[in-house]
Amino acid sequence: MNLENESNDQFLLTQMHLGKEEAFDFIFRKYYKILTIQAIRFVHDQDTSQSLVQDCFVKFWEKQRELSNVEDVYSYLYFMMRNRCIDHIREQKRTYQIQVPKEPDFIENEGEALIDANDMNSKIWQTIANLPDRCRKAFEYSRIDGFTYTQIANKMGISNKAVEALISRALKILRANLVDLLGILMFIFR
Repeated sequence: MNLENESNDQFLLTQMHLGKEEAFDFIFRKYYKILTIQAIRFVHDQDTSQSLVQDCFVKFWEKQRELSNVEDVYSYLYFMMRNRCIDHIREQKRTYQIQVPKEPDFIENEGEALIDANDMNSKIWQTIANLPDRCRKAFEYSRIDGFTYTQIANKMGISNKAVEALISRALKILRANLVDLLGILMFIFR
């Protein structure tokens, strides 16, 4: 985001803090569509995505008095939406586990081996969410937002080498925590 957008967003936050609904409406119209598109990447369903993003905006409005420390409205809303999507995936996973009897650990017939994409996606996003804060931020800036190491370094106020180290650490943690998932994929695609 450029400086002009950030200063406009700060003005809108100030107006929201004063209870001006027009400022909230403007922020909603500005970010609703892009956040919904991003949410679809998590939950793979447009109606659910729209509902989750709307939930985030309701919470955003309810927290209007607490938003004075928010520096980047889009990032704040994005992480709010991302966390809401992860919570939704976890809720779905719990419901799925309750309704469907657990499959045996060992499946003799490869043809019967099915991988639920939502479970894999959920595990990946849950592992990312559990990364140490600075590693998670650097990783998300790199892999989700597509920022270069230099852009990430500037955004986080650190050196390029520090960014490289954070992302390397994040990848190491992800590999260690997703090794069982990688094993399943290797088994199916061999």
